[in-house]
Amino acid sequence: MAFGITRAELEAWKAAINQGQIAFLTHYWRDARFPNSHTVTKVGCRDVQKLAAWCRAHQLNPDYIHYRDQYPHFDLLGPYQYEILQQLGLQDHIIRFGLHKRR
Repeated sequence: MAFGITRAELEAWKAAINQGQIAFLTHYWRDARFPNSHTVTKVGCRDVQKLAAWCRAHQLNPDYIHYRDQYPHFDLLGPYQYEILQQLGLQDHIIRFGLHKRR
């Protein structure tokens, strides 16, 4: 279950994906399979080859890309989420969702 984002943020993420961009959407999240993860960053791109290359460039396994609906994406969780957001300078995601406090 996703929460903590606006409809406009979700639509902007989808629009960026549709334009072939690598797009990031962080939100609060609950899933019983991952009890220690309270947020997820969805890294999406319509161009699945580009998304797979992005995964490999960040030492992530592209086999975990979700091919749901029109918005293929890779879910960043836990320490990888923080580290990659930090590397990419996406401080707004880190601060907004308190990821720096959970380290």
